[in-house]
Amino acid sequence: MKRLSILLFLLVLAACGRNDNGAWLGYAEGDNAFISAPQPGWMSSLHVERGTYVHRGNLLFTLDDTAQLAQRNEAVASLETAKASLKQEEANLVYAQRQLQRQSGLARADAGTPANLDLAKANYEQSAARIAQLKSQIAQMNASLAGAAYSLTQRNIIAQTEGRVQDIYFRAGEYVPASTPVISILPPKNIYVRFFVPETEFAKVHIGEKVRVTCDGCKPMDATISFIAQQEEFTPPVIFSVGVREKLVFKLEARMPGGMKLNPGQPVQVRPL
Repeated sequence: MKRLSILLFLLVLAACGRNDNGAWLGYAEGDNAFISAPQPGWMSSLHVERGTYVHRGNLLFTLDDTAQLAQRNEAVASLETAKASLKQEEANLVYAQRQLQRQSGLARADAGTPANLDLAKANYEQSAARIAQLKSQIAQMNASLAGAAYSLTQRNIIAQTEGRVQDIYFRAGEYVPASTPVISILPPKNIYVRFFVPETEFAKVHIGEKVRVTCDGCKPMDATISFIAQQEEFTPPVIFSVGVREKLVFKLEARMPGGMKLNPGQPVQVRPL
């Protein structure tokens, strides 16, 4: 309703062209960042409220991690078991190598039997193959452990941007679907102005041109036109006479590097430079 009131107010003035001091009318606007969790789950705790200013790296909310913790612990246990098996098999390989060397020596001295030599070779080769297999399994288990550990970290949602919390859509104890916004944050760099230029002056504005933005109680700011609507706004469904054309307005947007120190919805005046 507030935004609608602002638009209606702008319509009344914009229909007559510029306002009394020759400025185009508009208002501040902001692009919210919608923060969601990559995984579904029950929200166990919420660490911010509306109006909280968050910084990059701050903890926003936490999802229940019982299942993910169990998966991580299972992966750790399986990895430890595989490492123990590898250690045992490496000891077996040392023994098999000694047996093979002994049987080879006996064979050269014509004191051994071919069967014992073949058995020693087979034991050595099987042990070596078993070690290669265990090393491959351990590599896979390390990857699984890394995945389980990462999945566990995703239960704690950390801010990747900064700004003030605008709204909260889920609370502790509620089930959060994956990729569904939980919190909306307005980064200061995402604040810009949206203003309206009468059809009679539309040909004077271009993308990339500088404009000066002023408002009640704030210092003038120089911004750059970043967007121009392709179609006129608030077009009456009548034939375009000269009088009607003067009531048409076009929507434009202007931005500053790092955003503008304005509150969304705040009325502004814009002048070309």
